[in-house]
Amino acid sequence: MKIEDAVKSKYGSVAGSGLSTDHQGVKAVAEAFGYTPEELGSIPAEANMGLSCGNPTATASIKEGETVVDLGCGGGLDVFLAAKKVGPTGKAIGIDMTPEMLELARRNAERSGATNVEFHQATIDNLPLTDNSVDCVISNCVINLAPDKQAVFAEIARVLKPGGRLAVSDIALKAELPEELGSDLMAYVGCIAGAIPIEEYTAGLVAAGFDAVQVVDTGSDLNAYAKVENQSACCSPSMDCGLPVVSEGDAGLHERLKDLLARYNVNDYAASVKVYALKPCGS
Repeated sequence: MKIEDAVKSKYGSVAGSGLSTDHQGVKAVAEAFGYTPEELGSIPAEANMGLSCGNPTATASIKEGETVVDLGCGGGLDVFLAAKKVGPTGKAIGIDMTPEMLELARRNAERSGATNVEFHQATIDNLPLTDNSVDCVISNCVINLAPDKQAVFAEIARVLKPGGRLAVSDIALKAELPEELGSDLMAYVGCIAGAIPIEEYTAGLVAAGFDAVQVVDTGSDLNAYAKVENQSACCSPSMDCGLPVVSEGDAGLHERLKDLLARYNVNDYAASVKVYALKPCGS
């Protein structure tokens, strides 16, 4: 199975799993990575499925009237939070390649009455946005899944206005992965094997033309995902959501990653990072 197809399959299954903030464990995961109870209570519960590794809206300094784009928006968690910050004169745009996630996000938008949001199906290395049109790009535990991260960085630089900013939560490596983890497709889909070293992340953004680049280990415990028993979540040691899976291949994905992570402590190799960068004003 190709990486992109595997990612679509896994996250399509999560979109139909019924996971939400109404599940205490899902709420606990989100809070462990920086969301407040007030934030979670202000958006549709189904927008949060416990897939975060940080809270990019907390560090993006989003202002009223801005246009904000969320790469890999899922059910719309960060889109809806950004929409509240930009207000009626701004816009929050979600990008995702998984049809089931976009369908869920649009249902959530209708349910919440949000009128300053929109969602588009695309890969994050080929954005359906014009040059120099966005004030801020956010993302949450998604860039690590992109096979060509340099292409993603270049696209972000293309769509940002001069002086625009990138504020991302992601997974990056702080040590070389064991061969078994690094070469396993299921570990890739679970946000581990696709991650790159912190130093490479920084260098990639600099190469794409960004200034003031910061990639900082937050020190968050990635084992927080274990708060949700039988949850299908990014980097979770338990990848079976306890509901009927879409296919035998999807069941294999869950079981393989669960087996791998039972034998490795992901905190030894990977970190939740806060990423910040500016597009130079003269670009």
